[in-house]
Amino acid sequence: MLESTAAIRPARATEAEALHDLAALTFPLACPPSTTEAAKAAFIEQHLSRAAFEQYLADPQRLVLVAVRGDELVGYAMLVHGEPADPDVAAAVQHRPTAELSKLYVHPDLHGGGVASALVEHVLQAAVDEGAVSVWLGVNIHNARANRFYEKAGFAVVGTKGFRVGEVVEDDYVRERQQVFTGVTRGRPR
Repeated sequence: MLESTAAIRPARATEAEALHDLAALTFPLACPPSTTEAAKAAFIEQHLSRAAFEQYLADPQRLVLVAVRGDELVGYAMLVHGEPADPDVAAAVQHRPTAELSKLYVHPDLHGGGVASALVEHVLQAAVDEGAVSVWLGVNIHNARANRFYEKAGFAVVGTKGFRVGEVVEDDYVRERQQVFTGVTRGRPR
């Protein structure tokens, strides 16, 4: 089992392959049992490949944060700034401006070790730093573990949306957390 301590920092452009490897390991864990192996593989190839991560890392609207232990990536999160493109999400999210917590995955050996919580706190601070007053995410309605985690982290269910994996459209909750920080933002006391 891996030790649970990890440093959080922005991902480097040279880490696209390592991000892909971690995503290929962790994404299937978030899928409901009905998701086929072929559908998972197709999603990983299209959205979590090395090339996809190279694009994410080059996109100024996205921030990819990584949790690192030694030289190993053990978790990652992606924040996407801007208005939701999905009409169901746009209707559900209640506070603007907003940002999306698009991805949050941690090596399975570190589940429950605080890495995901640390990534969420860094994502929330980054969102505030860019002017967002809320952060939203989509999570499969059947992913009980993730839903418990997000509920505990202050993300309330505000709606539902579809999420395509292969040929199947899964049902996701839309969860939103309104930002309430009293700490330092952009070096200024709030």
